[in-house]
Amino acid sequence: MVGLSAGIFEVGLAASNAAAAKVEKHDGACRANQHSFIPFAFDTFGLLGSEAVELLRRVQKIMDNNVMTAAHSLSLLPNNNFTYKMKESRDRTKGDKSSVSSLPLILDIDDFKGDFSFDALFGNLVNELLPSFQAEDSESTEGIGGNDGLANGHFRGPSDAAKAGQGLSSPLFPEVDSLLSLFKDSCRELIDLRQQVDVRLHNLKKEVSIQDSKHRKTLSELEKGVDGLFDSFARLDSRISSVGQTAAKIGDHLQSADSQRETASQTIDLIKYLMEFNSSPGDLIELSPLFSDDSRVAEAASVAQKLRSFAEEDIGRHGITAQSVVGNATASRGLEVAVANLQDYCNELENRLLTRFDAASQRRELSTMSECAKILSQFNRGTSAMQHYVRTRPMFMDVEVMNADTRLVLGDQGSQATPSNVARGLSSLYKEITDTVRKEAATIMAVFPSPHDVMAILVQRVLEQRVTALLDKLLVKPSLVNLPPVDQGGLLLYLRVLAVAYDKTQELARELRAVGCGDLDVEGLTESLFLSHKDEYPEHEQASLRQLYQAKMEEVRAESQQQSESTGTIGRSKGASLPSSHQQISVTVVTEFVRWNEEAISRCTLFSSQPATLANTVKTVFTCLLDQVSQYITEGLERARDSLNEAAALRERFVLGTNLSRRVAAAAASAAEAAAAAGESSFRSFMVAVQRCASSVAIVQQYFTNSISRLLLPVDGAHAASCEEMATAMSSAEGAAYKGLQQCIETVMAEVERLLSAEQKATDYRSPDDGIAPDHRPTSACTRVVAYLSRVLEVAFTALEGLNKQAFLTELGNRLHKGLLSHWQKYTFNPSGGLRLKRDITEYGEFVRSFNAPSVDEKFELLGIMANVFIVAPESLNTLFEGTPSIRKDAQRFIQLREDFKSAKLASKLSSLWSS
Repeated sequence: MVGLSAGIFEVGLAASNAAAAKVEKHDGACRANQHSFIPFAFDTFGLLGSEAVELLRRVQKIMDNNVMTAAHSLSLLPNNNFTYKMKESRDRTKGDKSSVSSLPLILDIDDFKGDFSFDALFGNLVNELLPSFQAEDSESTEGIGGNDGLANGHFRGPSDAAKAGQGLSSPLFPEVDSLLSLFKDSCRELIDLRQQVDVRLHNLKKEVSIQDSKHRKTLSELEKGVDGLFDSFARLDSRISSVGQTAAKIGDHLQSADSQRETASQTIDLIKYLMEFNSSPGDLIELSPLFSDDSRVAEAASVAQKLRSFAEEDIGRHGITAQSVVGNATASRGLEVAVANLQDYCNELENRLLTRFDAASQRRELSTMSECAKILSQFNRGTSAMQHYVRTRPMFMDVEVMNADTRLVLGDQGSQATPSNVARGLSSLYKEITDTVRKEAATIMAVFPSPHDVMAILVQRVLEQRVTALLDKLLVKPSLVNLPPVDQGGLLLYLRVLAVAYDKTQELARELRAVGCGDLDVEGLTESLFLSHKDEYPEHEQASLRQLYQAKMEEVRAESQQQSESTGTIGRSKGASLPSSHQQISVTVVTEFVRWNEEAISRCTLFSSQPATLANTVKTVFTCLLDQVSQYITEGLERARDSLNEAAALRERFVLGTNLSRRVAAAAASAAEAAAAAGESSFRSFMVAVQRCASSVAIVQQYFTNSISRLLLPVDGAHAASCEEMATAMSSAEGAAYKGLQQCIETVMAEVERLLSAEQKATDYRSPDDGIAPDHRPTSACTRVVAYLSRVLEVAFTALEGLNKQAFLTELGNRLHKGLLSHWQKYTFNPSGGLRLKRDITEYGEFVRSFNAPSVDEKFELLGIMANVFIVAPESLNTLFEGTPSIRKDAQRFIQLREDFKSAKLASKLSSLWSS
C-alpha cells in the first residue's frame, strides 16, 4: 500500500523497469527487421510507463481527428509531481468529502521548475471534484485500458460510480462550491509562493549588488597595480637602454682606442722599416729579419706595399709644393731613396714568389701555389702572377702544339683543304682546346683568389694566340683582281672555308663562355678575329657568283660544241647550208644558279647579325642572280631567234622565179622543202626556249617569295626595290621573246603561203561544167595548210600559257585571215567553185576555233558569208548583205572574182546598188 513503506516510495519505478527489460529483450530483433519496438507497461496501481503514455497520446490525436464528438473527449494527462502530491493529500481525506475545501494544497516552488504546464496543473486540481467528466472519460477509455485505472494512474472509487449513476437529477455543477474553495486555497498558496519568490529574488539582488561592488573594487585595485607595474617596466626598459647606449659608446671608445693604439704601433714599426730602407741607395743587407724570413713573406709583402704607398704619396704631395717650401726638398730626396729601395725589394720579392710558384706548379702543389698567388695579389692586384701563369702554359709555349693544330685542320703540307675536312679538323681541335681550358679552370679555381680574372686572361690568350695563328694559315684572303682558278676551288672554296671557320669558332666561343671567362666579351673578341674578312665579304660573294656563272657558261658552250661536232649539220646532204644545232635554255642550269644564290644567302645570314645589314647584303646577292638568269635566258632566246633568222634567209634564197626549166624548178622546190623543214624546226626550238624561259622565271619568283622577301622586310623599300629590279631584269628576256614570237608567226605564214601557192590549182574553184557531181571535200591546199598548222602549233599550245598564248594565237589568226584573203584574190570562182571555197572556209574556221579567239572566229564567219557571192544568182546579190553591211567593201572585191562578172555586167548593177 502507498505510504506504508518505511523508505521513500518512488511512483512508476516498477513499470519503468519492466519497460526497460522489454526493450533490452526485443529492440535488437525489431531493428534488424527495420521495425520500431514500443513497450507498453503499467504497474498494479494502474500507473502507465512513459512509452505507453506517449503511445496513448498519439492514439488520442488520431481519435480526436476522426471520432471525437462535442460531448466526449479522451484526456490523457501528463504525469508530473502535482498529481502525486495532491493525490496523497486527497487520499487521506477521501472519506470526508465535505472537508476537501478545508485541506490545504501541497505546492512547492520546485514544482514550477523545468517544463511547466498550466493545463496539467488545472487538470490535477479539478479531476477529483468533477466525477461526471471522469465517468465520461472512463466510458471512452474502456477499450484502451480494460481496468479501473484512469489515464493519470488514479483509481476510481465507489462514490465516483454512485455519482455517475445519479444522472441528470443532480445539479449540473454540484461541485461548484468545492471548486471555489479549491481555487481560493490555490490562490492563497500561489500568492504565498510568489511572496516567497519575491523575498528570495530581493535577497539575491541584494547579494548580487554587494558582490558586484566588491568585484568592481577589486578590479579597480588590480588596474592601479597593473598601471604601476607597467610604469616600472617602462622605467626599467629606459634604464636598460641608457645603460646599453653607454656601454656601446664605451665599447666604441675602447675599440677606437685599441685601433689607434694598433695603428700607432704599426706606424712606429713602419717608420722604423722606412728608416731602414731610407739608409742608402741599393743597400738591402741591413734590413730587419722580417724581410729575409721566408716564413714571413706574406707579412713582408704587406709591409713593403704599405711603405711604398706611403713614400710615393709623400713624394707626390711634397713634389707639388717643393717650389714654395725649400725644406721639403730634402725630405723628398730622402724618401726617394726609400722608394727606390722598396721598388728593388718588391721586385726581388715578386721574382722570388714567382719562382716558388713555378716550382710548386711543376710539382702540382696547389696549396703552395695558392699561398704564393695570394701574396702576389698584393703586387699590382696579382696581374703579373696571372699573366705569368697563363704565359707559361704548354699550349702557348710549345711550338709543336701550333704545328699539330695546323696539321689537324689543314692536313699534310701541299694538300688542298676541303670544307668538310676543315670542319672535322676544327671540331676536333676546338674540343681539345675546350677540354684543356676546362682542366686549367679547375686549377685556377683552387689557386687564385680572383679566378674569374685569370680565366678571362686565359681565354683571351687562347683566342688571340692559338686560334688566330690557325685562322691566319687557314683563311688566306684571295685577290679580287686575280681570282683563284675554278679548278682549284675558286672563290667559292675560300667562302665555304670562311663560313665553316666562323661557325666553328662561334661554337668554341659559346663553349668557353660555358666553362667560364670572367667579364671577357668572348663573342665580341671572336667577331674581331673575322672582322677583316667580313668587311670585304659582300664583294667576294658577288665575285664568286660571277666566276661560277662564267665557268658554267664555258662548260655549257663546250658541251654544245662537242654535241654539234658529233651530230653534224642538218640538211647538208641535200645541199642546203643550214645552221648547226644551237644551245638550248636549260632549266637545270637556272636551278643551279638558284642553288648557288641560296648557298650565298645562307652565308649572308651567318655573317650578318643585324637585320638591316643582312637585308642590304641579301639584296645585293639576289641582284646577282637576277643578272645571271636574265643574261642566260635572253642569250638563249636570241640564239633561238638566230635559228628563225637563218631559216628565213634560206626561204628567201630558194624563192621560185618564172620561166624556169622543169629540172631547175624541181631542184628549187626540193631546197624550199628543206628550208621549210628548217623553219619548222626553228619554230619548235623557239617555242621550247620560251617555255623553259617561263619555267626559269617561275623558279626565280618562287625562290624570291620563299627565301628572299622575308629577309628584306627590316629595311623600308628594300622589298619593293627588289621586285622592281626583278621586273627590269626580265624585261630584256620579254623583249627577245616578243620579237621571236613575231618571227614565229612570219615563219608559219611563209610556209602557209608556200603551201597555198604550191598546192592550190585554178580548177579548184572553177571546175568545168561537165555534168559530174561537184566535189564537196576541202581542196588539197586547204588540207595541207590545216595539217601543217595543226602539227606546228601543237608545241605552241604546250609552250605558251595565259595571256601570252592568247595574244600569239589571236595575232596568228588575224594574219591567217589576211593571207587567205590575199590568196583567193588570185582566182576566179564559179558557183561550184564557190561551194568548194565555202567548204575550205568552214575547214579553216573549225581549226581556228581551237585558238579561243572570238575576234578571229568572227572574221572567219564573215568569210563564210562573203563566199555566198559566188553561189547566189546576180539578181540576189543586193539582198545578200542586208544584215551585214560592214563586209560590203570586202564583198565587192569578191564579186569581181565571179566568173560571170563581165558577162552579167555586174559592175554597173552593183555601182547603182552601192550608191543607193
